[in-house]
Amino acid sequence: MKRLIIIFTLCVCIAAAAAAQASRGGTMYVTSRILDLKSSTGFFARKTGSLEYGTQVTVLQVNGKWAEVRSAANASLSGWTNTANLSAKRVVAGSTTSASASEVALAGKGFNQEIENAYKSDGSLNYADVDRTEAQQVDEETLRSFLVEGRLSMGD
Repeated sequence: MKRLIIIFTLCVCIAAAAAAQASRGGTMYVTSRILDLKSSTGFFARKTGSLEYGTQVTVLQVNGKWAEVRSAANASLSGWTNTANLSAKRVVAGSTTSASASEVALAGKGFNQEIENAYKSDGSLNYADVDRTEAQQVDEETLRSFLVEGRLSMGD
C-alpha cells in the first residue's frame, strides 16, 4: 500500500511540474525550426505569424495542450501553439557549432548523430526516401479537402 501511495504521489508531482512549465506569465522558448502561431486552438485556425527556433515567448494563457504566447522581441506577434513546441529550457540557435537549425531541433527532441549512425548501421533503411518525404509540402487547403473527402477527423 505504501508503494502505491508513493507512486501516486510521484505521478501527481510529475503532472504538476509539466503543467507548471507552460503556466500563465511564464517564459518559454520555441523548440520548432519554424513555429506558426494560430488565431485559436484549432489546427486549421488562421495563421497570425511565425517564430523561429529559440525565440523567447511569454505564455499569456493555457488551454489544455495549447498555449497562447507573445514574442518577447515583438509584442505585436502573438497567437496559439501546441505546448509540445515550447520548452522552459533556453534553447540557442546558431551556436558556435556547425549544426543546422533543423539538426539542433532534432537533437532537442533526443535524436543525435550517434542514434542516426546506429540506424544507418542496420543497412535496411533508405534515407533518400526519408529526405524526399520530409521535403514534401502540402498546403492547408489541400489537407483540409483530403480530410473532408475522406471523412476524417479535423483534429483539435
